[in-house]
Amino acid sequence: MKNIVILDGHTANPGDLSWAALEELGHLTVFERTPSELVAERAANADIVLTNKAVLDAATLAKLPRLRLISVTATGFNVVDLATAQQRGIAVCNVRGYAANAVAQHVFALVLALTNRIAEHSQHTSAGGWATSPDWSYTLAPVWELAGKTMGIYGFGQIGQRVAEIAQVFGMRVLANHKHPERDQRLGITFVSFAELLEQSDVISLHAPLSPENQGIINLDSLENMRKNALLINTGRGGLVVETDLKAAIENGLIAGAGLDVLVEEPPKDGSPLLGLKNCIVTPHNAWATVEARKQLITESIENVRSFLAGIPRNLVEI
Repeated sequence: MKNIVILDGHTANPGDLSWAALEELGHLTVFERTPSELVAERAANADIVLTNKAVLDAATLAKLPRLRLISVTATGFNVVDLATAQQRGIAVCNVRGYAANAVAQHVFALVLALTNRIAEHSQHTSAGGWATSPDWSYTLAPVWELAGKTMGIYGFGQIGQRVAEIAQVFGMRVLANHKHPERDQRLGITFVSFAELLEQSDVISLHAPLSPENQGIINLDSLENMRKNALLINTGRGGLVVETDLKAAIENGLIAGAGLDVLVEEPPKDGSPLLGLKNCIVTPHNAWATVEARKQLITESIENVRSFLAGIPRNLVEI
C-alpha cells in the first residue's frame, strides 16, 4: 500500500468536503498546514505527496527517497523544483481549469462592489442614513452601468475567456491582450496591444501568469496611461502590480479604484500599502475557493493519483 501525504489540506478542504476516495488508494495522512521546516519530516516516508503551497525544493526532494509523485492541488506549480524532480524520477502533475467559473464570478463581484458601492450603501443605511434622509432615494457617490463600457483582459486563458463571456452578457465591449491571439480568437473579442488595452479600457482585469517579463507590469507608467474613470481588477498574481504605485495612482485620481484578490505578500504579515485604502477592495485570495471549485480540485487531484497508480499518469507538468 502506497503512503500518501497531504501537506496542506486545509485551504482546499477546511472540513466541508471529503478525502475518502483518496483513502481508498493508499495509507493517507492529512496535515492541515505544514511549515517549511517540517516538510521533509512529514513527507519522509511518502510515495505520493499532495501540496498546494508547501515548497518541495531541491534540498527537500533529496530527503525524500521514496517519493514518486507530486500532485499539486493548484494550477501553478512553482512550489516544486521541476528539474530536480525529473532528475530523481518524480512525476509532477497539477489541476487546470477547475476555478474558471469561480474566479470570473469574483471578478464581477469586485467590479460591482466598486461600481454599485453595495457595502457603503448598506452600511450607511444600517447607520440610519436612509431613515434621516430628506429623499426617498440617494447615492453616496455616482453609480455607473457596465453596459457600453469596455472590459480589457490581460491574459486570455480559460479564466480570461470566461470573464469575457460574462462581460459580453453585461453589454460590454471586450478587448484582450494575449500571447496567442490567433489561437484563441473568440466572437466579439478584439485583441490589442498592451498600450491600447490601457488606453481604451474602463475596467482592466489581470489573468496572466506571473513571469520575469511581466513582473510589475502595472506600475506608475502604465497607470498613468489608463483612463481616470478606470478600475483595475487583479485576481491573477500580486506580483503583476507595483503596490506603492497603485496606491499613489488611486490617491491622486489617476484611476478610479481597484479590486484585488492577490497581493505581493500573502498573507500580508508586514502590511500592504493597499489595505484600508479608499476605493480599493482587497479580499484574501479566495476567488478560487467556491465549494464547487474546491470539490472539482479535490476530485481532479484524486484522479491524478488514481491514474498514476494505474500506470497512465495524467495532467503531467513538463519542464
